[in-house]
Amino acid sequence: MIRAHDVEQVRAAEADLLARLPEGALMARAAAGLGYAVLDLLGTAYGRRVLLLVGSGDNGGDALYAGALLARRGVQVEAWLLSEAAHLGGLEELRRAGGRVLPPPSMGQEPHVPTPESRGSVPNRNDFDLVVDGIVGIGGRPGLRPEATKALQAVAGIPVVAVDTPSGVDVDTGEVDGPHVTADVTVTFGTHKPCHLVDPAARACGAVHLVDIGLDLPEAPIESLQAADVAALLPRPASDAHKYTRGVVGVRAGSAAYPGAALLSVAGAACGLAGMVRYDGDAAAADRVRAAHPEVVGPGRVQAWVVGSGSDDGAEDAVRLSVADDVPLVLDADALAFAESARGRPAVLTPHAGELARMLGVERSEVEARWLAHARLAARRYDAVVLLKGRHTVVARPDGQVRVTMTGTPWLATAGAGDVLGGLIGALLAAGLDPFDAASVGSWLHGAAATQASAGGPIVASDVAAALPGLLADLMGR
Repeated sequence: MIRAHDVEQVRAAEADLLARLPEGALMARAAAGLGYAVLDLLGTAYGRRVLLLVGSGDNGGDALYAGALLARRGVQVEAWLLSEAAHLGGLEELRRAGGRVLPPPSMGQEPHVPTPESRGSVPNRNDFDLVVDGIVGIGGRPGLRPEATKALQAVAGIPVVAVDTPSGVDVDTGEVDGPHVTADVTVTFGTHKPCHLVDPAARACGAVHLVDIGLDLPEAPIESLQAADVAALLPRPASDAHKYTRGVVGVRAGSAAYPGAALLSVAGAACGLAGMVRYDGDAAAADRVRAAHPEVVGPGRVQAWVVGSGSDDGAEDAVRLSVADDVPLVLDADALAFAESARGRPAVLTPHAGELARMLGVERSEVEARWLAHARLAARRYDAVVLLKGRHTVVARPDGQVRVTMTGTPWLATAGAGDVLGGLIGALLAAGLDPFDAASVGSWLHGAAATQASAGGPIVASDVAAALPGLLADLMGR
């Protein structure tokens, strides 16, 4: 499990650890982890050139001490000071190790072009192999000051390693507002932070490398399931199981206009996790479902309903009938317009950004700018688990707990993929998982199956459904 803690939690844990460690020990741990991560990325030390962009506070101190470690191993290290309050101990350590330190650049000058007379032989800006972003720490506000923006523009195109978080992003919300660092790698300390998982800030993090510095942390408000977590949560049949004890999932999806939605929803539900799949929908679509899935039967009692994909004008009736059964629900697509009727019931709502915008009465751009905030808002408003589909899907409970899905491929952005996801979540609900686990496990499986089916190339939604049984077998064999 990847766990992401907010700034307040991290600060409290750091303060507790600092009280028990010798002065400077915690920063030394962080700087060593950062320095060795940079060395791994460089591949070799001698002849390499690294630039440190250094702001005030401990984040800049981490960069300076890491720079000293690099310099002692033969890296040519240069620091551009973007604040007069740079960490004094770190500056002294870098100078002792042979690193170069430049004064804060003025607003009207390019900070990367001091004259040769002022400092001797100077590498060209293009000679830097890597830039370390130590501008702003986790306590910083979104956006960057002009001096920092100017420095970043001067080294545009050079790989960047961010210290803890990319400077300029909102650490706790994953939002961005104004100029910010876009890193190739982020080296973070103690725990992940929300911005490492939640878009749009997660896009700016690149690959995230976690350095353990010994923090004792409470329960995290944001998590991301990993393969072992999913394998542990998957429902498995008991030795005396039969089709009814394994769960029956019902599908009310598709219509005469959209029969494919019925087929794809059933394909997701028929992944094998539930003991039976029932289809109760349009007669013409039912014939096609039975032809494609002869094991699927007609209406009857179920332990969960999947409603809405391609339901067209029949969505309202389908939701009403499903709610009356008093079993867990998955509401998607057309059914989301009637999500209010499922309030307080065990339900999973699966909107994309446009659908959630309509549900909340905001612009789509607002949802895309604040994924975490809007997913949590919708979960509270509808008193249901909300699965906000995106590059990093956000699954939110009404109490604010969140899981973020990190699996998937851009090829998953294809028509009908959401229908498969809805059916899959329904099967997990019918098999006994609670809505939060069903939604987050289903989302992880959906993304992993797409990646497996794609193998780097294009896929369609039915490929995702076809990949599910093999993926499940691999996970259950762990």
